[in-house]
Amino acid sequence: MDFEIKYKDAMARIGTFKTPHGKVTTPNLMPVVHPGKQTLYVKKFGAEIVLPEIDLDYIDESYEKFGFSAQSSSLKLMIARAMAIVEGRSKPDAVFIATCFRCAEAALVRNEVRRFIQNNTRIPVVTYSFTERTKADELFIRMEALATTVTRRSILAREKQEGLTLGLDSGSTTTKAVLMENNQVIGTGWTSTKDIIESAKTAASEAFSQTDYGWDDLDGIGTTGYGRFTMGQEFGAELIQEELSVNAKGAVYLADCQKGEATVLDIGGMDNKVITVNNGIPDNFTMGGICAGASGRFLDMTSRRLDVDITELGPLAVQGDWRKAMLNSYCIVFGIQDLVTTLAAGGSKADVAAAACHSVSEQVYEQQLQEIDIREPLIQVGGTSLISGLVEAVSETLGGIEVIVPEYSQHIGAVGAALLVSGMGHRQDNNR
Repeated sequence: MDFEIKYKDAMARIGTFKTPHGKVTTPNLMPVVHPGKQTLYVKKFGAEIVLPEIDLDYIDESYEKFGFSAQSSSLKLMIARAMAIVEGRSKPDAVFIATCFRCAEAALVRNEVRRFIQNNTRIPVVTYSFTERTKADELFIRMEALATTVTRRSILAREKQEGLTLGLDSGSTTTKAVLMENNQVIGTGWTSTKDIIESAKTAASEAFSQTDYGWDDLDGIGTTGYGRFTMGQEFGAELIQEELSVNAKGAVYLADCQKGEATVLDIGGMDNKVITVNNGIPDNFTMGGICAGASGRFLDMTSRRLDVDITELGPLAVQGDWRKAMLNSYCIVFGIQDLVTTLAAGGSKADVAAAACHSVSEQVYEQQLQEIDIREPLIQVGGTSLISGLVEAVSETLGGIEVIVPEYSQHIGAVGAALLVSGMGHRQDNNR
């Protein structure tokens, strides 16, 4: 066999095998996963990974059409695959685009490819900037959410809650519970996430204590968050769903924005979610955040350093001016160091609080919001949505855009789970 090399990228080669039986263009096979490493079992949620087959001539043709200069042959291949999708040569139900966060060129191409597909098709797209130590679970949740938008549209289209349902959300820092009955929230619970099951029971007990109901009265249970599978198995949940689609649905429901377009922003304790929604259905989202300085964890550390409760940080920040205590680092460690230095120099707590909120907002914008075509209204949810200084900073960062913080925004995942499980649970029918 003879191999003609067309493109090179480090140790990778793209070219043509010449065999006695004809020519074989590479790449021609799916990537091989090391048997000793973690593997994505996408069939678990009814999905299949497909790579559009591209020949070498089409790469050159697509690259010229696309009009974006890229040096890497791998990125040229990405452009060609995007062109094949837009031109109908490949017909996937959804698209997942991933590049390394260390590569600036890849970040630019990823964003342009995402925009190109969205502007020319109705196919949902997810983008992801991965690190060298990305775990399978981190990819799994994104692919699961992408598959959900395709396979469970009928569930996501639900606009009203019926019966008595319980939503449980096991997040990285807190566990939330919401009881809903006939389209109304009638009980809520909130506790720190420690043991997943015990935390869920504690949050649920708090929600039940505000009503005359108990576990035996429920029509259905929905679980979401990092501990969704553990809770789902323990409580026999009718719905076990990743938080991206659940949070998006809960947000537009509470904000009364189920018709038309909207953008949902959830700045969490460990990761962030930005989701665009059309008529209640997520159609693009990004999740993650490379640095903890772009998360609620940084604000929690700031409040402790300022010796104020996290609930007091928002009003304090509103009183301050972030320009008087600017942070020069995006790292959570050096960010705190900047705050300490500012305080030592006589800076006010209000200015420091405002600077911390502005820093988080700015980083969320640079790491994630830039990858999303923001559609108004912007709905901010999650525990950090109660920090008024952060909400104000987000609005300012985005040029004064109006930010909606709906009632029960801190319980958004549990609300979404309770809403979506409605109609799926028939426990009381089975008990009769």
